Amino acid sequence: MAKLKSVFVCQECGYESNGWLGKCPGCNEWNTFVEEYQEHSAKTAGTIVKDNVPVSINDIDIGDEERYSTGMKEMDRVLGGGVIKGSLILVGGDPGIGKSTLLLQVCEGVKFNSKILYVSGEESIKQIKVRADRLSIKNSNLLMVSETNFKVIQRIIEKEKPGIVIIDSIQTVFNDELSSAPGSVSQVRDVTTGLMRIAKGNGITIIIVGHVTKEGAIAGPRVLEHMVDTVLYFEGERHISYRILRAVKNRFGSTNEIGIFEMRDVGLVEVDNPSMSLLSGRPKNVSGSVVISNLEGTRPMLIEIQALVSPTSFGMPRRMAMGIDYNRVSLLMAVLEKRVGMQLSNYDAYVNVVGGLKIDEPSSDLGVVAAIASSFRNIPVNPGVVMMGEVGLTGEIRAVSQIDKRIMEAERIGFQECLIPKGNMKMVQQMKGLEGLKVKAVENVGDVLDILF
Repeated sequence: MAKLKSVFVCQECGYESNGWLGKCPGCNEWNTFVEEYQEHSAKTAGTIVKDNVPVSINDIDIGDEERYSTGMKEMDRVLGGGVIKGSLILVGGDPGIGKSTLLLQVCEGVKFNSKILYVSGEESIKQIKVRADRLSIKNSNLLMVSETNFKVIQRIIEKEKPGIVIIDSIQTVFNDELSSAPGSVSQVRDVTTGLMRIAKGNGITIIIVGHVTKEGAIAGPRVLEHMVDTVLYFEGERHISYRILRAVKNRFGSTNEIGIFEMRDVGLVEVDNPSMSLLSGRPKNVSGSVVISNLEGTRPMLIEIQALVSPTSFGMPRRMAMGIDYNRVSLLMAVLEKRVGMQLSNYDAYVNVVGGLKIDEPSSDLGVVAAIASSFRNIPVNPGVVMMGEVGLTGEIRAVSQIDKRIMEAERIGFQECLIPKGNMKMVQQMKGLEGLKVKAVENVGDVLDILF
């Protein structure tokens, strides 16, 4: 007879306890413990499936990685060149951001001859068909099924032998051997473990969709992200058309690589030239607008930063930042007050990254400082200038990484002048093909303001 074991599991981080706790020791969240029953069968406990023999690392022949294109260059970039056969990929994002739309378009464009199985636990196959018709999905190898029982899904995979399986979403799939509810920590962990065995044992690429919490992290135990090979986050705002696909973990490529899409009535459209798209509609001869060069993974992007500084009659001025760290903006304003003598204590300050993007790279410091100073003095910055550099607390401009890629992107877009840290000038002097771009080195914040104003 199967033996039932009762444990209390934190629904935020997966921490297990023999008794109920008010506060989780793992994630410090309150009232997150739920009692779950784990069934252990005496028949399967301790069973050895297969004997593994250790092999010398020099005797292992890896050959060439079997990688195939998804049909979308932006997604291939994020994945490191395409999808690896037998990999387990997790895609997370806010509700309604376009995860299902993205994966349906991958089903249409993937360069793969085998069957593709799309398992939906949230929608019926007729609902998916309506979306597929809107997206012009006509792949005859695409099989649809609406199912949430993991054992049934496993039997379908064994029968159809697809090359790619998409699970939408992992929180809806359950194993009936566990008494806990679908979406609980135990269910998500058990189902993902089963999918990982299927992927690795049969060479099937499995893509699972994960819901996110209100903090933006993927719901379920943290071990979920450790089990999969690749973790992709689909970011963006509903009222903004641009979407960013970001890799935060990738065993087969670089992390922090991004792909940019635009949501239209025909689905997600790749943005081949994000710099031009983000700078379109930029106002001219207006104070507080500055262009910076930001690096996302290996891709340089030119982004507009806007600042608005206005006097206030209240005792405590207001500070607001959108798309950039609020504390970083406060720090840079303190540098302007201390090192340049710019009295901002009686002024409200608002900083915004155009396009709904979020940046956290230190190279954006110089652009934020210039935008705030431009708005404070009400003097426009030359629209043909792009700048990059990290600002220290003493007002110095520190060097940034991969300066060559940033400058070449500015040259390609058509900017005439570039302000860079003095520490990067040696590398720039070795570059060729910069006839149309004038590069100036700056050493501190004062030098920047003298050149701009």
